[in-house]
Amino acid sequence: MTQVLDKKAIGISVTGEDGILLLCPNCQAGLGFLSFSNSVDVHSYDCSQCYHTIRRKDGIWRALTPDRLEFFSRFIEEYQNIRSAEGRGSMRSEFYLSLPYKDLSGKNAWQWKIRARTYDYLRKKLLPGQTRGRNNPPKVLDLGAGNGWMSHRLMLEGYFSVAVDLLVNDEDGLGAATHFKKQDGSLFPRFQAEMSRLPFLDEQFDVVIFNASFHYAENYHAVLKEALRCVKRGGRVIVADTPWYSTDESGKQMVAERQAAFKQRYGTASNSVPSLEYLTDQRLRDLEQALNIRWEIATPNYGLQWKARPLLAKLRSKRELSRFRIYSTRKTS
Repeated sequence: MTQVLDKKAIGISVTGEDGILLLCPNCQAGLGFLSFSNSVDVHSYDCSQCYHTIRRKDGIWRALTPDRLEFFSRFIEEYQNIRSAEGRGSMRSEFYLSLPYKDLSGKNAWQWKIRARTYDYLRKKLLPGQTRGRNNPPKVLDLGAGNGWMSHRLMLEGYFSVAVDLLVNDEDGLGAATHFKKQDGSLFPRFQAEMSRLPFLDEQFDVVIFNASFHYAENYHAVLKEALRCVKRGGRVIVADTPWYSTDESGKQMVAERQAAFKQRYGTASNSVPSLEYLTDQRLRDLEQALNIRWEIATPNYGLQWKARPLLAKLRSKRELSRFRIYSTRKTS
């Protein structure tokens, strides 16, 4: 059972507060208040019930319990090695400041083109408007934030953003977000945490976004339920840039091909954590029924070349190619 903190009892304004309330990732007891404006002055939160501590190291809050850090350690090592080999990072701040609209490395330009069009659609169609000048700007939880490019863009737009990822390295993980300080002089809060055990009190965020990350879940029901716990009533949960296939067979074939390719190129299939990897309509319907939600589905314009990919694959008798759509649902109860 999540512990609800008495904000007035600990001296926090109920309206307009510039921060978030934290939970212990070990026992879900309340930890305290993290202010966005003076978070650099706090270095740890100690749980009075189970004595677990989350600490800020290199500017990142470490909210994985020791057993879960051990569980993810092999995945983290393999995944970041693969990402490094794919050229995902840079030593230049300009690389990060240009994302998602330009990939200055030139190594993953087509993926960043998709990310850019997805982000533009989110900003224009799905995120709360009128952020600038508001006393209490909308709070966005960025799940699978990577280097933090989306959280950075959202902060520039006037949102309060909190970034969550497993990776904390300085090239492709949360550590790379330090490059964004060169543009606005400050950083959004960053948490190393897992999507099914988030260190945040219930109903604090206006929007929760799975940022090209939902398919890394071991259990879609668990991570979506956790996101719905963290979003306010009337708020929105968004799944963006997760591969979709018309049949489960196509998805399984993609996973097998990708794991074989990784094994050949990098010496590992990168499957130490059994991620679900893709969505189908059946999986989406199952989530609707289990969590009493209703998906809204949108397809941004990713360009004619991207739109033609599935047809060309079919004409060439190749496996069905993935498609990207945006799935969103509002919390009604």
